[in-house]
Amino acid sequence: MSEIEELLPHRTPFLFVDAIDTADKDRIVARHIFTEKEFFFAGHFPEYPVVPGVILIETMAQSGGAGLRKLGILPGNALFFLATVDKVKFRRQVRPGEELRSEITNLRVSPKMVKQSGKAYVGDELAAEAEWMCLVSSG
Repeated sequence: MSEIEELLPHRTPFLFVDAIDTADKDRIVARHIFTEKEFFFAGHFPEYPVVPGVILIETMAQSGGAGLRKLGILPGNALFFLATVDKVKFRRQVRPGEELRSEITNLRVSPKMVKQSGKAYVGDELAAEAEWMCLVSSG
């Protein structure tokens, strides 16, 4: 089992974190490469594959959760479920073969709730940004 699989309950084809570069109580940076084999490219869109916006949000939320688990802030059996998503902006399309870098800021973390904001980049180009809240429960 990989480090990411130990940190997240998600599994292929719905695991969108490859590595965590940094994690501290304020900020988390993680990466994921969207390969041409991702399940959603077959239908979104076959002639011009693009990562769906909701997957970009999910990628940022998974990155934030994995970072909190890595820090030991969330217990190993904690499950976190998206409750709200706010201030979403999509700035750039993400295509097959591109690496997404998620930069997450912890806004508020408690045993029952996590509020984070994030920006997702391809290289130096901002692709998406959002704020979200997750409810935390024991698995």
